[in-house]
Amino acid sequence: MELWFKSGGWANNKAADIARQISPEKVKKVTVIRHAAVGDMVLTRPFLIELRRFFPNAEITLSVSSNYTRAAPLDLVDHVHEVYGNDRRDVSLKQQIAKAKELGEQDLLFDLAATSRSFWLCKLTKAKLKLGFPYHAIQRPLFYDVTVPRSDLRFEAENMLEMLNVLGHAHEYPLRFDMPVTPAKRDKPYTVYFPSASTMEKCWPHACFAELVGRMADQYPEHEHIVLEGIAEWEKIDDIMAAVSDKANVTGLNLDDFDETVSLIKGASLLVGNCTGIRNIAIACETPTVGIFFVTPVFRYWPRYGGHEAAFMPDASVPDVDQVFGLACKVLG
Repeated sequence: MELWFKSGGWANNKAADIARQISPEKVKKVTVIRHAAVGDMVLTRPFLIELRRFFPNAEITLSVSSNYTRAAPLDLVDHVHEVYGNDRRDVSLKQQIAKAKELGEQDLLFDLAATSRSFWLCKLTKAKLKLGFPYHAIQRPLFYDVTVPRSDLRFEAENMLEMLNVLGHAHEYPLRFDMPVTPAKRDKPYTVYFPSASTMEKCWPHACFAELVGRMADQYPEHEHIVLEGIAEWEKIDDIMAAVSDKANVTGLNLDDFDETVSLIKGASLLVGNCTGIRNIAIACETPTVGIFFVTPVFRYWPRYGGHEAAFMPDASVPDVDQVFGLACKVLG
């Protein structure tokens, strides 16, 4: 293999020579580190699909953290390695080091996390080549042999694939997620609205959601409009539902089963939501989305294909209802 870059990427002095000694069909062991919550975890699927294509004879191990196992793409890997996360503060340093060393020697190690825990895992694991996309230049020589730039201006699922591009792999486009889920069946076509997020500061005001749902219910009377409630107490949707109580085609729904939630999203004609894991799941399910952005970097979470739209303002102020409504109508046609 060659390192396919002249600028932008980074490699240490030995990386190019080592790469030339490796051929994709002879790679036997590959580890991928991904310590991330649900939304970021599902964005790993295209990388693992392309990794399998590029290294067809390799055993692929996915390293996850014990506090982040939900939605891990177990169907795309051969082995799972689980390190102790923040939920296991009772574990001694000696036990943590022993767990990290369980990976053994690898041909290739890809770090898709760039966290303090993944840095230590890189240090404690032997591999012919270690690749990553750290945030800071000083981290490159400390933990890796090859890195690609990590950018908030590029869809993260594509950014991860650049670690394969740098080795000479041409991935498919649009990206493949192959999410293993059966779409939910309901009496009418339906649109899902998810007004929650991981933190309150990411949430579009409920009054805006209520106005949007009401207008969409009038614009698309043949659709069911489902407002999906989050699991925390502060994620209740009572105020939204009260504001649209006169709309017979609006339904409030609370699903505490993860598989049922994914199935619902897969069957939707559209998902409208904040920058959140639910929207990333919709992207992975190939369900069109309208994302609402005013806190998180829009281009990092916005695939520019597949019917995905983003509502945001150049000055990072809160988008108005007209903008979100217009984008939702654009997607539904």
